[in-house]
Amino acid sequence: MTTGKAYKDFVTRLKSVYDEREADNIADWVFEKVSGAKKLERRLNRNSEIKESEFLQLQNYLLQLLAHKPVQYVLQEAWFYKMKFYVNENVLIPRPETEELVEWILTDLKSATGSKPKNIIDIGTGSGCIAISIKKEFQNAAVTAIDTSEEALAVAKKNSLQLNATIDFIQLDFLTEEESNQLSKFDIIVSNPPYIPVKEKESLAKNVREHEPGIALFVDDNDPFIFYKKIAAFSKDHLNTEGKIYVEVHENYAADVKKIFENEGFKVELKKDVYRNERMVKAF
Repeated sequence: MTTGKAYKDFVTRLKSVYDEREADNIADWVFEKVSGAKKLERRLNRNSEIKESEFLQLQNYLLQLLAHKPVQYVLQEAWFYKMKFYVNENVLIPRPETEELVEWILTDLKSATGSKPKNIIDIGTGSGCIAISIKKEFQNAAVTAIDTSEEALAVAKKNSLQLNATIDFIQLDFLTEEESNQLSKFDIIVSNPPYIPVKEKESLAKNVREHEPGIALFVDDNDPFIFYKKIAAFSKDHLNTEGKIYVEVHENYAADVKKIFENEGFKVELKKDVYRNERMVKAF
C-alpha cells in the first residue's frame, strides 16, 4: 500500500468520529509521528510503499482514536507554549486557554519595573506545563509545583527533565490546611484548578469525559468554588507584598470567583480568552 492511500484510508476512518478538518489534523499529526516526515515531504512521496512496521503502528493508533481516546494520549505528546510535553491519562491535556493564562503572567512580568519575582508556585501542576513554561522564561525564579497525584507529578518531573527546567515538585493535598501551611511565601501564585461541576459531566465531549482524569476536572456540585476559596485564603498568608494571583476559571463563573477574592480583600481583574469568554482572573 502506498503512503498516500494509507493516509486517505486513515482519514476516512477517522471521519466516523471526527469532523473532516479535525480528522485531517489528527491524521497529519499521527503520520508525522510514525514516519518522521513533514506533510510536504509525505505528499512528495505519496506513491512510495509504506513500511509494514509503520502500517501496523498506524492501525494501533487508529483503533485507539476510534475509541475516542484523545490523540495527545495516543501519541503521549501535547504542544504547549512552543514546547512538546509528555502526557498520559494521569494529567489533563494542556489547553490553549491555559496558554493564554501563562502569556498573561509573562507579559505582566516582562513589563513590570523593578525586581522580578523570586518565588512562584503552581497549584495543581498536572503535566507541569504552567510551571515549566514560566521557568523557561524566568530562569532565575524559584518555581514550586504541587499536586495531590503522585502519578501526575511523575509526568511533570519527566517534562521538567526533558525540557531542562528546574522545578521544586511537592506532593501534597492543597485543600488540607496542615499540608498547605507547610508552604512558604510567594510572589506569584498560579493555578488551573478543577472547576467543572459534576452535574456538567455528561455535557462534555466523550473523549474528555471518558479519558481525562476526573480529579483534575470536576468539583462537587455543592461546593464548586472550593479551590478558589482555598487559594484566596491561602494567599492572605502566603502571598508576598505586591504579589499576584492568577487562576483559570469556568467561563460561566468568573464573576463568582472574582467575588471570592474581593471578599478576602483583593483587587481583581478579569480577562477574556481569544473566544471572548471570561476565563482568567488576576487578584492582587
